Amino acid sequence: MNPTIGIAVILTVLQAAHCQMVRDLRACLLGQNLRVDCFYENKTSNPLTYEFSITKDNRKQVIHSTMRASETNYRARANVTMQKNLLCLYLQGFTTSDEGVYMCEVKATNDYTGNQIKNITVIKDKLEKCAGFSLLIQNTSWLLLLLLSLPLLQAVDFVSL
Repeated sequence: MNPTIGIAVILTVLQAAHCQMVRDLRACLLGQNLRVDCFYENKTSNPLTYEFSITKDNRKQVIHSTMRASETNYRARANVTMQKNLLCLYLQGFTTSDEGVYMCEVKATNDYTGNQIKNITVIKDKLEKCAGFSLLIQNTSWLLLLLLSLPLLQAVDFVSL
């Protein structure tokens, strides 16, 4: 066999072996709702399927999924948004009865590797509040904020120069 063909076959197999991967899973409270962020990497253009589930009392319950049907008690309360490399589960009206081990599972269509799974233990009293994006959170100086807001203040006639 030609060594070039052998190397090409090995590279193709290695590329297929790492098409997607769940990188991180985080949970936080957004008001009275739970948000679970599932960060993944997808190196293909193949469609992605996912499943968010919870394990409590040694029983797995599907919260939201494109792979199989969700549990009835979660259908009306769960919503998932999908962005590039991020799946967000929103569970409305999160209470202590919703505590447990949350799991995010992703699979790319026609991927030969197994499903990629990460889990996180979610306890209401230990959850942080979800942080929004803010210039103040990013340690931006007040002077820079003032300079950036000057045109806006001029536009609404708060400042005249």
